[in-house]
Amino acid sequence: MRGFMPLIDHLRELRHRATLAVAALVLGTIVGYVLFPRILVYLIAPYCDLPSTIRATQECGLIALRPLEPFSVRIRTALVVGLFVSGPVLFLQIWRFITPGLTRKEKQFALPFVLISQALFGAGVAFAYLIIPRALAILLSLGGPLVTPMLSATEYLSFFLAMSLAFGVIFEIPLILISLTVVGVLNATQLRSARPYAVVVMTISAAIITPTTDAVTLLFVAGPMWFFYEFSVIVARLIGRRRARANRTAM
Repeated sequence: MRGFMPLIDHLRELRHRATLAVAALVLGTIVGYVLFPRILVYLIAPYCDLPSTIRATQECGLIALRPLEPFSVRIRTALVVGLFVSGPVLFLQIWRFITPGLTRKEKQFALPFVLISQALFGAGVAFAYLIIPRALAILLSLGGPLVTPMLSATEYLSFFLAMSLAFGVIFEIPLILISLTVVGVLNATQLRSARPYAVVVMTISAAIITPTTDAVTLLFVAGPMWFFYEFSVIVARLIGRRRARANRTAM
């Protein structure tokens, strides 16, 4: 049987969960700030791997155009690292916030939800790391041989971090849809009915996220979305069949 909480209790619970989430994010950001020099080596690797004909100089490096730019990019990168490091705590607080309205059996999915959320987000970031070199090569070569790109630290790291976060969120799609199916908000029939609209939305989203204009990179972005959606439909169908058998057994 599902539980119910008064509005004031929900607000108190939200404040408590938000406080824990913010504290975890702050600690993770501190870790990212301290480790920034080591992390930066991996962040600029895709840029360093580009042919020297595309980069402005033979040596690999980013330029700072403003006095505060090195500090701002370090803070921005530390925040993203903090978001990843504190991911388990953030996902746990989200799950704990919604569990008062779930049954005891549904609450047992808390640990799998947290672990899978973190794993999928990490997989999305890793996938972005593979896509970014191709996107950079296309973008920086669009101006032709007479245009030599000189990337600032802000421009490059903003591009890199935005792509990484976008793919991290994309890889969370199946978990979100399956979780909504588990708690009874969605079912396989609804997901199948919404498929045409979902494909259009995913394609448009991929076009917005994709920094290049070629179809190959667009498919690299949209492909995982489509795959994850179809995977969620299959899992939702299996969950529906299991519930139907359980209801027939209980009757």
